[in-house]
Amino acid sequence: MKQVAQNYKSGELAVLDVPAPSCAPGGVLVRSLYSLISTGTELMKVGEAKLSMLGKARARPDQVKKVLDSVAQQGALNTYKKVMNKLDSYTPLGYSLCGVVVEVGAGAEEFSVGQLVAAAGNEFALHAEYNWVPVNLCVPVPDGVPPEQAAFSTVGAIAMHGVRQSEVQLGDTAVVIGLGLVGQLVVRLLVAAGVRVFGIDTVEDRCRMAEKAGALHCSSADEAGIAVLERSLLEASNGLGADHILLAAGGHSNGPVETAARLARDRARVVDIGKTKLDLPWNAYYDKELDLRFSRSYGPGRYDDRYELEGIDYPAGYVRWTERRNLECFIDLIAREQIDVGSLVARVFPIADATEVYQQLSTNTLPGVGFLFEYPNHTDHPGDEAKSPTGTAQGAGATAAADAADGAGTPGGAQGAGTPGGVGSASTTARRREPAGGPASAGAARFGFVGAGNYASSMLLPHLQKNEDVVLAHVATNKSLSAANAQRRFGFEVISTDANDVLSDDSLDAIFVVTRHSTHAELACRALETGKAVFVEKPLALTDEDLDRIVATADATGNDRLMVGFNRRFAPLLTDLRGRFGHPGGGSSLRYLVNAGRLDPSSWYLDQDKEGSRFAGEGGHFIDTLSWWLDSPPTEVYAVPGPDAGDVVVTLRFANGSVGTISYVGGGNSRFPKETLDITGGGRNGRLDNFQSASVWSGRKPSTRKARGTDKGQRVELERFVAAVKSGGPMPIPFDALIATTRATIAVDKSLASGKPETV
Repeated sequence: MKQVAQNYKSGELAVLDVPAPSCAPGGVLVRSLYSLISTGTELMKVGEAKLSMLGKARARPDQVKKVLDSVAQQGALNTYKKVMNKLDSYTPLGYSLCGVVVEVGAGAEEFSVGQLVAAAGNEFALHAEYNWVPVNLCVPVPDGVPPEQAAFSTVGAIAMHGVRQSEVQLGDTAVVIGLGLVGQLVVRLLVAAGVRVFGIDTVEDRCRMAEKAGALHCSSADEAGIAVLERSLLEASNGLGADHILLAAGGHSNGPVETAARLARDRARVVDIGKTKLDLPWNAYYDKELDLRFSRSYGPGRYDDRYELEGIDYPAGYVRWTERRNLECFIDLIAREQIDVGSLVARVFPIADATEVYQQLSTNTLPGVGFLFEYPNHTDHPGDEAKSPTGTAQGAGATAAADAADGAGTPGGAQGAGTPGGVGSASTTARRREPAGGPASAGAARFGFVGAGNYASSMLLPHLQKNEDVVLAHVATNKSLSAANAQRRFGFEVISTDANDVLSDDSLDAIFVVTRHSTHAELACRALETGKAVFVEKPLALTDEDLDRIVATADATGNDRLMVGFNRRFAPLLTDLRGRFGHPGGGSSLRYLVNAGRLDPSSWYLDQDKEGSRFAGEGGHFIDTLSWWLDSPPTEVYAVPGPDAGDVVVTLRFANGSVGTISYVGGGNSRFPKETLDITGGGRNGRLDNFQSASVWSGRKPSTRKARGTDKGQRVELERFVAAVKSGGPMPIPFDALIATTRATIAVDKSLASGKPETV
């Protein structure tokens, strides 16, 4: 299918040929008819992408702080890799469309194939021929509503939520500052609500357009225009001024908020809908005691994964107007001819012309505010296209195909997840013909990936790409552009959005599972059933039941060729420290401090009900490191909570009598090193400082060695895994050790719940 994408590093815009998304549970697969260009949000994103790196940093100072914190903890090189993965990748555009349902996922049976729907979301209603849309971001379109008008629904919901935030009443007076696409819709909604409307914009045609829609008077944003509008406003309001000011403008000028204070009556409401400068003139706002409010996107439910992804609605008695109800309301207004959006349509362009359209919009050579992309009228199912033999992402007028062959660029995007099996729908898999444990076929080992998120793209795939004994043969990701990015950067032969394609690929020698935590166990079992070697990023499982299934699968298939990404034990500085420390001749005491830092509020790690606790996701690293150092499995776990949510202090006993303590805390300073390991035993002490320096105290003076970078062992880990796959030899970490570490990690949460030690 075709999809519009932009490289945020270079600013390149392209129309790519990418695999269509699979239909996951909880939503529907929609074939796009029309998608609306958001001339505010999208052009701002397009403009930022064309800035220099310094310009991008100035535009996003919040991201600069995160980068500096990461440098302090992870080192400059690792931080650089992660930043480049995000910047030098194709990202989607679009968030408002109308289309036809072509497939219905489990739990979305309120929709039917062939139904006309409007869809929302900057991850779901993209400028693409096919989109998977969750139920709470999709609404039916009544008969008689033209699909090109229904495509305005998301931007209409943004305008509607702004109007609701203002709490307008019949007979009120409002001024809309900024008469672009959102502003024009705000004007129409206010007029429909019986409000007397005035408007301000720098473009004369937009002023006249708003007046045709029912605004009483609109003026330019210069002093003369504002003075004329002010006189008209005072006359209409009996000298009071505006009851409501709605800011639908963008840019870096402080003019809109200053004009708002000038035109507002005493104790009026000012609602910010657009992204504009808000350097409030304190005296003006204080003197009138103005009520400044923000309008967040389409309404309640936005940025709440439980609402948007899991389909959990808010009760109408508590939240009357959610984002979905706003979408429904806007469509209903169109159906009942209470609001006119047809007059806003300036031009309709074929999706293939998207690159040229954005260029013209960026240079203001296209008059109007409403621009739509139109899509070919396919009748085949997207699955036929998604599983094409080549699976190659190509750019219209771009160099994506060449980049894929050269391995140029760096991917980013979300991890493949969201369905049982991580990407796509579950299905039975074919058993591999070769016996488990056999060597790879002659030549390089062929690897398939399920998931290609930021960790895989920055810490795993670069090493594998450089390995002459590896062919990156097949990748499946949840999102089309993630697969395209992986191919562009690493040269995967085939890309897909369905995990089944990778699991059933008989040409592969090993399968990597790099998806969200809740999918690991299911995918690990299905991958083991193929008879291939399997590499699973930690955690291997979140529950004892899931871990038991993995053990049972290995027993039933005879395939225990499993590797989990416990990479610390392969870190060169740590292995050197262990060698210099030597065997203590008895029990040891180890203390591991993990300065984990605070999570971003939007992080999926916070969804503990689905993805497990934060320690469940990461703690296996540290337990494995202690077990490896001691060459002894853990036998007992006791955990107590720390002062902050997610903090935990874990005490482990090992079979050889040693004791280890892991302090996993998030409330420390973001510039303090992330990991510090102290070892005591046999009259010696050892210390690892964040994989950057390591010291041994065994005499009068410590012996210290330093590393040039922060190498946590991924390169060596992968070299060992590749060698094992090629030769058919043992996996780098014994199967029993993987199970013991995972069992101990699961026991941490059990101990927190029981308040008692748990036997492993």
